[in-house]
Amino acid sequence: MNTPDKQDKQAQHIGKGMIIAAWVLLLVLLTWFFNDRLEQQRNPNRQISRTTASDEIPEVRLQRNRYGHYVANGEINGQPVKFMLDTGATDVSIPVSVADRLGLKRGRQVSYQTANGRVSAWQTVADEIRLGPLHLGPVRASINPNVSNDSVLLGMSFLNQLDFNQQGNTLTLRYAQ
Repeated sequence: MNTPDKQDKQAQHIGKGMIIAAWVLLLVLLTWFFNDRLEQQRNPNRQISRTTASDEIPEVRLQRNRYGHYVANGEINGQPVKFMLDTGATDVSIPVSVADRLGLKRGRQVSYQTANGRVSAWQTVADEIRLGPLHLGPVRASINPNVSNDSVLLGMSFLNQLDFNQQGNTLTLRYAQ
């Protein structure tokens, strides 16, 4: 039989458990909220909308992220990837982990001079690269084993086929005429 002291202790125990559960839930919700905010700051172009210029040519408008880069979601061979636009990169540079996921074949080994020194990579070809409504292919690329993240550098082998114009924090890309 439960005495009033046992009932009080059980109620206190349940109360402490509820307070702990509330704090854990609050921390989970705050983590989720702030991770989403940080991702939005890192990649403000997660959803690329289709826009058309006055001459009916499709274009993409990208916003610069808080670090000064243009980052956007796109596709290589129909598979989702995260791009960072890099006009200093000769080719599209794909990390090994992403290339393996995409099933890209390693071609001839080549050497590139980068801001971090010389790196070896493998040549490959992406059948199609898509950034919003803009899609090109085949596009010369390289598989880079020296990258630890999953961001694909969208280099000049893709970008030189487009016209691009930067005004303030907005970069507009469209098919070259």
